[in-house]
Amino acid sequence: MKLLHLDASILGTGSVSRELSALIVRRLTGDAPAAVTYRDLVAEDPPHLTAATLPGAHPVSAMAGTLDAAGQDVRDASDRMLAEFVAADTVVIGVPMYNFTIPSQLKAWIDRLLVPGTTFRYGAAGPEGLMGGKRVILALARGGFYGPGTASVSAEHAEHYLRTVFGFMGIVPELVLAEGLAAGEPNKAQALASARDAVGQLAA
Repeated sequence: MKLLHLDASILGTGSVSRELSALIVRRLTGDAPAAVTYRDLVAEDPPHLTAATLPGAHPVSAMAGTLDAAGQDVRDASDRMLAEFVAADTVVIGVPMYNFTIPSQLKAWIDRLLVPGTTFRYGAAGPEGLMGGKRVILALARGGFYGPGTASVSAEHAEHYLRTVFGFMGIVPELVLAEGLAAGEPNKAQALASARDAVGQLAA
């Protein structure tokens, strides 16, 4: 199994999403051999989307023209990120919810994946995802309560966005959720216990 593991929390060792993503990876790999590639998107801080930062396979990348050495290094890094995603059988992502959505570092990584002809294509019936055989597991942590039936459900733009963008590539992601983490210690403890239990229920 080729596994790609990413984290996007700025909280380091105090991060719930980092803890959960690591638990998921251990759950999936166990004692079985696995090739695991890890990216800390906060440490790497991939630059935001421009024609120059897109992978070379994206048709818009040609608009950047000839790149200097520093620009080519960025392009090469983008190519590697796309190749890692395409090659992975399973992708595990630690996702904190910041200001109602995903961290900008994670958005910058996702922007490198949506490449026509590689992860999706346009056909007579519209866009078609090309990554349908891939497993994606999201370890999502959020401070408040944003689920169905809550007062803040319309403000939730992390889970909804990720389901949309991976669905566009033909993937139905799995979710391990810890929410209400900022709603007092009892809520946090319950959320962590529930999320850890959900990790244990994942198919390995």
